[in-house]
Amino acid sequence: MAVREMFAGMPWWVKWVAVPVIAIVVFGGLIASVVGFVIGLLFKVLVFAVLVGGLVFVVRKFMASSPSGRDW
Repeated sequence: MAVREMFAGMPWWVKWVAVPVIAIVVFGGLIASVVGFVIGLLFKVLVFAVLVGGLVFVVRKFMASSPSGRDW
């Protein structure tokens, strides 16, 4: 029995309201943890990019202000 045949005689609210609500109740914790992981990962990537950009900026500023540029 295909899913389409199973839902064929059901009212619209079963397909569009009840089934998604049941899925959210059953998989809600999993969905929340995956979304939290993705948001945390994006935040860490953003912090990494800002820190690397700041480091490059500071090094270029220091290299431009030093007389020879190679006195390390």
